[in-house]
Amino acid sequence: MGLRTSLYDKHVEGGARIVDFGGWDMPLHYGSQKEEHHAVRQSAGVFDVSHMTIVDLSGDRTREFLQRLVANDVAKLKDYGKALYTCMLNPAGGVIDDLIIYFLATTRYRLIVNATTREKDLAWIREQAAPFGVKVIERAELAMIAVQGPRARELAAPCIEADWRDAALALKPFNGLQAGEIFVARTGYTGEDGWEIMLPAASAPATWDRLLAAGAVPCGLGARDTLRLEAAMNLYGSDMDESVSPLEAGLAWTVAWEPADRDFIGRQPMEKLRNSPDKRRFVGLLLEDRGVLRNRQKVVVGGGGEGEITSGGFSPTLGRSIALARLPAGEYDRAQVEVRGKLLDVRIVKTPFVRNGKILIDV
Repeated sequence: MGLRTSLYDKHVEGGARIVDFGGWDMPLHYGSQKEEHHAVRQSAGVFDVSHMTIVDLSGDRTREFLQRLVANDVAKLKDYGKALYTCMLNPAGGVIDDLIIYFLATTRYRLIVNATTREKDLAWIREQAAPFGVKVIERAELAMIAVQGPRARELAAPCIEADWRDAALALKPFNGLQAGEIFVARTGYTGEDGWEIMLPAASAPATWDRLLAAGAVPCGLGARDTLRLEAAMNLYGSDMDESVSPLEAGLAWTVAWEPADRDFIGRQPMEKLRNSPDKRRFVGLLLEDRGVLRNRQKVVVGGGGEGEITSGGFSPTLGRSIALARLPAGEYDRAQVEVRGKLLDVRIVKTPFVRNGKILIDV
């Protein structure tokens, strides 16, 4: 038996297929992964993401510490509730984890890190925080529910206390707000609008029931993966890890090079890679033959170069097979993928494939 969130019994009651995910017993789907996917694109779906790790930081030197810890620049965070997506790197410039940072006060920040990297993340953060006198507190008593889709905020609004509801509905993307016992943020992992709600674990089952009663469809990890793939959102352990630089994982936009004297961990090796002619490309692929693209399939490019699919699968929105891939440097717009001993044609496309319900590539 794995770890269980406070919503585990609700998943069982809902007929979910339970699978192991990073040591947690989590719902894969509730009957139809495809229907759950479409519900999020067309209306609203609700996900249990309580396996994610919520970490609060506090201390007079917290901002200084974060300027050292992550590749993006936390000085961008000046207003309460503002969020920043970034990577936490090792000294070689590889990705220890990707995370979101919320600004709560000049001496207080909140981090959301991945479930599968929880132990190593906490150990690394605490080790780096010690010289700065920063207090690191894991908020294990909190649950996290994601409501995603064009109708998500409308359906979830009654879950916010009346005194805070208008402020929550007025949140701009990548901003959060403490609304009574709930912290609500306009963030997500699906390419759709919506909220991620952090609340006491004891309150989560009643909130889950309320969301379902309002018309949100319960969704599992399967739909979450196809949705994030269509939106070209990276998955840690698939698209990047400690051996991969953000610069070769489509995450160059999360690295702040200025100010030039900010010596964040991993900066020097990334400086070398930044202008290297051998820096690998991170691209989207659209399969033009019959078949399905899968993680770790070999990609062959002109001239004999080889790359690899990092995330692949069938897109319910496009009705086609798509993938994210890391390929050799060079200018080319076509390649082939080795599938069961055959080379299938793929077109290199600009990502994301789908965002806010709209198909963004030519199919």
